[in-house]
Amino acid sequence: MLFPTQSRRVKVSPRGLLLALTVGLIPQLAQANCRQALALGLDVSGSVDLHEYRLQLDGLVTALNSPDVVRTILAMPSAPIDILIFEWSGPTDQAILVPWTTLSDLNSISAISEKLARTERRSATPGTALGVAMTVGAQFLDERAHCWKRTLDISGDGKSNLGPRPRHLKDAIGARGITVNALVIGTDAPASDDRRQTEIGELSAYFQAEVITGPGAFVQTSLGFEDYADAMTRKLRRELEDFVMGRLQ
Repeated sequence: MLFPTQSRRVKVSPRGLLLALTVGLIPQLAQANCRQALALGLDVSGSVDLHEYRLQLDGLVTALNSPDVVRTILAMPSAPIDILIFEWSGPTDQAILVPWTTLSDLNSISAISEKLARTERRSATPGTALGVAMTVGAQFLDERAHCWKRTLDISGDGKSNLGPRPRHLKDAIGARGITVNALVIGTDAPASDDRRQTEIGELSAYFQAEVITGPGAFVQTSLGFEDYADAMTRKLRRELEDFVMGRLQ
């Protein structure tokens, strides 16, 4: 798979950036009013049943409407966040649920929430092509090259078993200026609590080694789909607040 190259970037200090914007030395940044592009990839492989699918979408709605998340999303009105939501499973099975949308006000967040609430599960192949999902997510983010930061947010409840291995792709994706974070979902009904902790620990270590890349990349865990809303809320707060605070400072 060939990836488009990205133009060379120049590091500018916050003070230098402010000065340059003031005097118009870098008008391309002044015109780029997107502070962060966030592509959310949801796992709909065969291991995710209809109940878990609904918990995942409803959990995302809950997270997007959390007061802290809403406050962070709308913290910089002159430089909003762009979001895209897609689902993935087998190598040829990815679908966009919400195309690129600018989160500029409460109405835009509500529109996405209503769309997700109405979304019904489609037929999907049973495989887990995590490497392909990362590739597709990165291609979506290439459409938002003007945004100050680009983040791919992958949710998954298992290891990749089809397509290219994620570890063979992540460095190239990171080199394009894209950060990949992960939300790892554990088993809802394990035989014992000890097994549950062991399984989520092993899966988290896999995503840590194979998937995440970029400055500040991290793995968020959810003990099961029942905990998905809280885990996604914590993850969005961390992804979005860290960047906002860095810019404001």
